[in-house]
Amino acid sequence: MSSRANARDVAGSRSGSMAEDRDITTLVFDDNRLLAPLFGEHDEHLALIEHRLGVAITPRGNRISVKGPQIARDNAQMVLTTLYERVRRGLEVTRGDVEGAIRMNLSSGGNDLAADESAVRTRRKLVTPRTPMQKAYVTAIRKHELVFGTGPAGTGKTYLAVACAAAALMNGEVDRIVLSRPAVEAGERLGFLPGDMKEKVDPYLRPLYDALYDVMPAPLVQKGLAENTIEIAPLAFMRGRTLASAFIILDEAQNTTPQQMKMFLTRLGEGSRMVVTGDPSQVDLPFGVSSGLDDALAILRSVEGISHIAFTAADIVRHPLVGRIVTAYDKHDQKSSHNRTQKSSHNRTRK
Repeated sequence: MSSRANARDVAGSRSGSMAEDRDITTLVFDDNRLLAPLFGEHDEHLALIEHRLGVAITPRGNRISVKGPQIARDNAQMVLTTLYERVRRGLEVTRGDVEGAIRMNLSSGGNDLAADESAVRTRRKLVTPRTPMQKAYVTAIRKHELVFGTGPAGTGKTYLAVACAAAALMNGEVDRIVLSRPAVEAGERLGFLPGDMKEKVDPYLRPLYDALYDVMPAPLVQKGLAENTIEIAPLAFMRGRTLASAFIILDEAQNTTPQQMKMFLTRLGEGSRMVVTGDPSQVDLPFGVSSGLDDALAILRSVEGISHIAFTAADIVRHPLVGRIVTAYDKHDQKSSHNRTQKSSHNRTRK
């Protein structure tokens, strides 16, 4: 635990029964001015910790009393200390950060979460993994030249990859960032859309712009785009190129064909690294066209130097309702698949 925050059991130091006192731990922080952002508006962060860990938290000045079972109190103590350290370093604490600290603590068995060796420092912010799988993803990106990140929406696949790309550019590890997406045409041809080519394809690439502007100051992004040290382009624009000393990201890769995926993966040049992200459950390709992402994962499964991080609904860090929505759809798909299998088996039996 950090020297900036002290915690001690206060069993027997309060009035009331000894059984009650043994269930209380008091944390003493050295700067109560930092506690307001830690607690959140209307103490919403404390309420979230109480709900998720099964404790009761009572703040008084620079002291916080935590009541509950020993394990729950230990978990709450670690989470509160971690968040206090974050505030002390001048970093924002959001509801997502609180949820992330809780998840990381529960999965780590109470290890020190204040260490930020897995955090990604960009020009604009410190991006901290909020789940164990996100931490594994960042570690894989740092260690491997090609990483596949798959899983449902809201798990941070694209955002963390863009943050790692921004950090690599800032640190001089690469000379440029190349972000790409397949422009899947929903019943329209790009040639029939109004505007020049940039105006035609920008709507498909907007999520990449959003992530980039969130981790880098706008002037730096605009300068990078003007000087071509940052390139955001449709997948079709990658053909015939060799990308050296670049951090390359392919987003929404489930919407590539096997031929497109092979083309993209072979763009990897010397001194470059590549991250491919996608959600296999949201394929928008025409019926009967196989996904290049599924194809690549099967073909490259045993190839040395490639890492695959598979996120699940448990890693969703958007609104909590998103996780429940994804889980409900997964259950529905499993039930539908089971019913189709049973129906097919029944038809074969009748024949």
